[in-house]
Amino acid sequence: MTRLAGDARHDERRILKEGSRLLQELVAHDDWLEDRHAQPHPQFYQQYRLYCAPDDSFSVVSFVWGPGQKTPIHDHTVWGLIGMLRNAEVAQSFARDENTGTLTSTAQARLEPGDVEAVSPAIGDIHQVANAYDDRVSISIHVYGADIGKVRRHVFDPATGAAKEFVSGYAN
Repeated sequence: MTRLAGDARHDERRILKEGSRLLQELVAHDDWLEDRHAQPHPQFYQQYRLYCAPDDSFSVVSFVWGPGQKTPIHDHTVWGLIGMLRNAEVAQSFARDENTGTLTSTAQARLEPGDVEAVSPAIGDIHQVANAYDDRVSISIHVYGADIGKVRRHVFDPATGAAKEFVSGYAN
């Protein structure tokens, strides 16, 4: 990924295509994630930084979803890849009208172990993600085109589409 992020820095299509293949290879096996990066919280999903390139060109993060947990509707502002490692999650995508802010539900995807999905401002960047299960922990591995824990992003009010800025940080 380091080589790809450097070689294709300005070719997002290439990063998403080749990066998806790399992430799919990583999440094909569920025997490598350390327990300290797989700990759920009883109330909130957890985002653990696994790696960040020294130049912040990309980061690798584990998302740990407790039973029934979900994100608010949010964006990323950079490209991202989501690979399902353990159990499953459901992602509901949204389109936002730039004039009114209104959100419209678009595609919904269920990610199972080994599945990879991409997001970016160029292909669709607003979604809400939920653990597909109410009785078990699910874990996905994300790769983003920046140190996502520092990126100024947005959460959106589901009724009005109003945007509010946030920085996610990390649980570790």
